[in-house]
Amino acid sequence: MERYYQEDIECAPREKILEIQNKKIVEQVKHAWDNVPYYRAKMEEKGVTPEDIKGIDDLHKLPFLSKADLRDAYPTGLVGVPLKDCVRIHSTSGTTGKRIMGFYTKEDIELWSDCCARALTAAGATDEDVVQISYGYGLFTGGFGLHGGSEKLGCLTIPMSSGNTERQIMFIKDLSATVICCTPSYAAYLGETMKEMGLGPDDIPLKAGILGAEAWSEEMRRDIEKTMGIKAYDIYGLTELSGPGVAYECSAQNGMHINEDHFVAEIIDPNTGEVLPDGTKGELVFTSLDRKAFPLLRYRTRDICVLTREKCSCGRTHVKMAKPMGRSDDMLIIRGVNVFPSQIETVLLNNGYQANYQIIVDRKNNTDSLDVHVEMTPEMFTDDVNEINKRQADLVAGLKNMLGIKAKVTLVAPKSIERSEGKAVRVIDKRKI
Repeated sequence: MERYYQEDIECAPREKILEIQNKKIVEQVKHAWDNVPYYRAKMEEKGVTPEDIKGIDDLHKLPFLSKADLRDAYPTGLVGVPLKDCVRIHSTSGTTGKRIMGFYTKEDIELWSDCCARALTAAGATDEDVVQISYGYGLFTGGFGLHGGSEKLGCLTIPMSSGNTERQIMFIKDLSATVICCTPSYAAYLGETMKEMGLGPDDIPLKAGILGAEAWSEEMRRDIEKTMGIKAYDIYGLTELSGPGVAYECSAQNGMHINEDHFVAEIIDPNTGEVLPDGTKGELVFTSLDRKAFPLLRYRTRDICVLTREKCSCGRTHVKMAKPMGRSDDMLIIRGVNVFPSQIETVLLNNGYQANYQIIVDRKNNTDSLDVHVEMTPEMFTDDVNEINKRQADLVAGLKNMLGIKAKVTLVAPKSIERSEGKAVRVIDKRKI
């Protein structure tokens, strides 16, 4: 039997959803105009005032927000309430070293937790379940987001964070964890480790997994489900909007329901900004309807996907988004972390190298690897192994500081990286995702 956390909203008729959205968008635009000078200036530049926005049908009149805006307004230029009313921040990496921050009031966190509780309920969780949160905590939104949702449901919540695989498995067994929340690649690694320990699906109490923060294939889903004996559910979110729980899979597992009472989704042509009809592939744009501390309107995610309103067998009526099919920019997601080639380029230039490099991403044993090949300049070229090792170690440290994850660095001879039409091929992604 299908379960719901807030059935009256999750299964509401389209008319009710539109009524909620129309009311909230008017209030949110007025809130942003009155409290966020940065966004008010963007509206004035486009010749739009709050009086022009009567409902969702007027959304296209508003200007877009992009990551560039979030960097320009860093750290507090897009905050919509006094800082004393904010109770938390989360952060993701930016392309130039500046972090993309998200601010939250207490009410913002409550609404976010509700969204994650919906996702957990759609995966079959109840207050009888034990939920192990193996996403990272800290500035990353994954751990805290699902943690809040789990507690909302009344689940016994294990705040494991990521890593320490043996302890993860010990807690799963000893506390009879029934739901695991982590990245898909870590779930696969957990499953493989359990198998090596002689544990089969019947020996593992888990029944479901909420897996997100990185791209993963249907083949990977099936492998995880087979190895761990669980049903694996996808979840989508952005730090800029709140975190995980913007959209989530139900039992049908053929798209993620967007929480439309909190977020409005549009699909646009990434080149022209034109709004495209449902069912058309394009760039996903989100408007946050009731987040007061960070009221983002028409935020360009750069994710390419499709929206569909086909009736879902689960009974939920909210629009569904397909798995993102790629990016309209050059961002990579590696082990759940956003990585831009421009970040790597910044580190290289700051250390005296030229922008001749190649990023090689692969996935082995269900774990992403990041290799960076860097051309030495003619001046620094040497066959002194100790000197090369020292230079490589310095770059590894610089990249770890910039990206938040470790990369392998290989220094290569000048002009040894193949050019295409005079320009290096920057990224080689060998992952099958």
